[in-house]
Amino acid sequence: MTASKNSHLNVYGIKNCSTVKKALDWLTTNEKPFVFHDFKKEPATVGKLEEWEKHVTYETLLNKKGTTWRKLGSEVQQQIVDAPSANAVLAANNSMIKRPIIEHSTGLLVGFDEDNYKTYL
Repeated sequence: MTASKNSHLNVYGIKNCSTVKKALDWLTTNEKPFVFHDFKKEPATVGKLEEWEKHVTYETLLNKKGTTWRKLGSEVQQQIVDAPSANAVLAANNSMIKRPIIEHSTGLLVGFDEDNYKTYL
């Protein structure tokens, strides 16, 4: 489903991620037009991460539960102490960004939470 010019929904994630699939299914079922941006084809840049961090903290964007985080090793993990250090790692490892990220007219939603979707979308 694609967005009309009036739509405010941009969805970012990885297409084969189960959480992203849940979100896309919810948006489709609830007739919320969106444009999907696949990190594998359109990697998030440091600039995009900084834009998102106007709404949420870098800690919110950083997925510490995934395999990419575990593969980093403790030395690299310990070097992530602020937004610039996190953004450098996230831009190089988009699969470590918590997903999906949905840009909407009044802010940003990170992850899949049906109650938040009902409230804000």
